[in-house]
Amino acid sequence: MPASSKAQQRAAGAALSAKRGETKVKDLKGASKDMYKSMSEEALDHMASTKRKGLPEKKD
Repeated sequence: MPASSKAQQRAAGAALSAKRGETKVKDLKGASKDMYKSMSEEALDHMASTKRKGLPEKKD
């Protein structure tokens, strides 16, 4: 599922980075921490790779 806002895309990118071991899990906060726990690496990769052009900053 593609990201529906820029904030969601960034959170998915942070969670994916932690899932791959590039950053520490303890540094995650809020939505990115929830995404880390509940989503697979493949799903996070798909969401994080969404193009930002045309996306709202935050979802209404």
